[in-house]
Amino acid sequence: MPKRLLQGRVVSDKNDKTVTVLVERRFTHPMMEKTVRSTKKYRAHDPENACKVGDVVWIEECAPISKMKRWMVRTDLSA
Repeated sequence: MPKRLLQGRVVSDKNDKTVTVLVERRFTHPMMEKTVRSTKKYRAHDPENACKVGDVVWIEECAPISKMKRWMVRTDLSA
């Protein structure tokens, strides 16, 4: 099964080797037929502390690293 990839914006880099990424999802509401924006925050592993607030990054699903971290920043796809 392939690993999921998500694109989002870094909203926090205060923790060591960890960034918080805000991922926005757009979809059409089934009843209202209006475009709705939904956001979710993910904690991602950033081993080099390379990402800063405002960066657009790709994150990839991985094995659990800690209690909250199940994602890793992809360096080869970073914008």
